[in-house]
Amino acid sequence: MTEPAISITHVTKTYQRGGETLRVLDELDLQILGGTFYALMGPSGSGKTTLLNLIGGLDHPDSGDVVVGGDSLTSMSAGELARWRADHVGFVFQGFNLLPVLTALENVELPLLLTPLKKAQRRAQAERALELVGLTDRMHHKPRELSGGQEQRVAIARAIAVDPAVVLADEPTGDLDRHTADQVLELLQRLNRELQKTILMVTHDPVAAGYAQKAIHLDKGKLGRIDDNRKATVTAGH
Repeated sequence: MTEPAISITHVTKTYQRGGETLRVLDELDLQILGGTFYALMGPSGSGKTTLLNLIGGLDHPDSGDVVVGGDSLTSMSAGELARWRADHVGFVFQGFNLLPVLTALENVELPLLLTPLKKAQRRAQAERALELVGLTDRMHHKPRELSGGQEQRVAIARAIAVDPAVVLADEPTGDLDRHTADQVLELLQRLNRELQKTILMVTHDPVAAGYAQKAIHLDKGKLGRIDDNRKATVTAGH
């Protein structure tokens, strides 16, 4: 794929804190090609999560344009953005955000309730997503019966259940030990390679960033260097 899956043009985002205006993103330009795996790095307050939220349609920029999959998000209403997110983006968070009263299968099926799929189709699609992350044998277990790594795999299955073109991950391994984190990162790599998912992952961990094809560095709302990890011959963590 050669077309940009994500195109950020002259994007500025500010927040008010007390009487002070904080410029979190400052005239940012960025293009991410479809089917690539990028890590987004930078110090606390550099704008990483804000940028992820704009790309995921969770917030609007003050100025500039955000285009994802050919759709301009900047002029969409809140309702239009909600419908767009349900169809086009999968989210993975550090805290898993699974509902404790539901099984793994029911958690993965949740976003499919917003689609026109029938019950049997939803169930089949959720089962397929759990199969992709290697949890077929745990689909009827509730979160308390799973390890942290398994919970994050369920969260990834939920993110890909609607077959989104873009997966946005915010510190997905932040609560995991190194071995378990490596397993989750290998899964993200496989989703990128085998399913051609475009993945943008916020991380502070340079080892985690090494699993991505490229690492983007943000500092004070501006784009810094972009490291090309594909030049390496050994996968990070091994």
